[in-house]
Amino acid sequence: MTSVAAAASLGTRVSRAGLLSRIDRWLHAMPHPSLVAEIASGHVAVARWGTGGDLDTWAVESLPAGAVMPSPVETNITQPDAVRGALRRAFGKVAHRGAPLALLIPDPAVRVFVLPFESLPRKAEDALPLLRWRLKKSVPFDVEETTVSWMRQAARDGGLEVITAIARQRILREYEQLLESIDARPSVVLSSTLAVLPLLDETGATLLARLCGATLTTTVVYGTSLCVYRSTELVAARLADPQAVLDEVFPAVAYFQDTWGRELDRAYMAGFGSKSDLFRDALHGELNIDVRPLSAAAGAHGLDEQGQNLLHRGLDGLAGWAMNGGS
Repeated sequence: MTSVAAAASLGTRVSRAGLLSRIDRWLHAMPHPSLVAEIASGHVAVARWGTGGDLDTWAVESLPAGAVMPSPVETNITQPDAVRGALRRAFGKVAHRGAPLALLIPDPAVRVFVLPFESLPRKAEDALPLLRWRLKKSVPFDVEETTVSWMRQAARDGGLEVITAIARQRILREYEQLLESIDARPSVVLSSTLAVLPLLDETGATLLARLCGATLTTTVVYGTSLCVYRSTELVAARLADPQAVLDEVFPAVAYFQDTWGRELDRAYMAGFGSKSDLFRDALHGELNIDVRPLSAAAGAHGLDEQGQNLLHRGLDGLAGWAMNGGS
């Protein structure tokens, strides 16, 4: 990955083959700490892996409603004292002693696009203006005040696609400053669903529907390509309505089918809690494919028992990082 940032880089590193090893090369120059923290709309969490790749310890602390309001443009940390206190408690249970760490932030704070290009310069200083120009009409903020990271992948027709992550520098600093205030300094920042991608299968076409707070992020991975990345906010009143999820997932599925000319092979769901069976049955009924929890994905099989426990606790971002710098 090529990154241009005022502070930490956006992106992820993956130790597996295919798509996710290319994301490894995407961020080959950045650090890959074994300590990771997540700030989500409803919780903060911290985990640390040992040198052997096993999960040493982890902690999670809940947040009061409204303490974090994920947005690409507006203030995200609306109750900084509450979030800082939760971070202090979580880090108090996971010794870090100023160690470098990865920071996972909510998906709405980082916009991700898969852009077709005829060509893109190899030098970052030449590529960045072109990317910002392409993104100018696609993001609700000034592209000159952003952190931008990108990687190349082959398109279906053999052309070039560029996976691009972009976030406002001001929004990133909200999250970074919280950690800095408790003597923790992130060396890499990424959206939580990007951290989850290593858990997915790398054969056939795989759909992931991931709910975090009110944010539904839908991705489609086909073989070694990230084909679709779509993140939307659900109205609170519809969070318990399977049709609301189907209405958001269908455009992603239709786009993939039209663009790649094939059907999905499987789907995974995460973040639906006690209503997982209800949503899974609805998705299976409409798509007529195997729909399973994220813990059943191929990449998840490589997690140790503690890593599996993270998945079952809904901390899939941390579990995904176990396949990245945490492994």
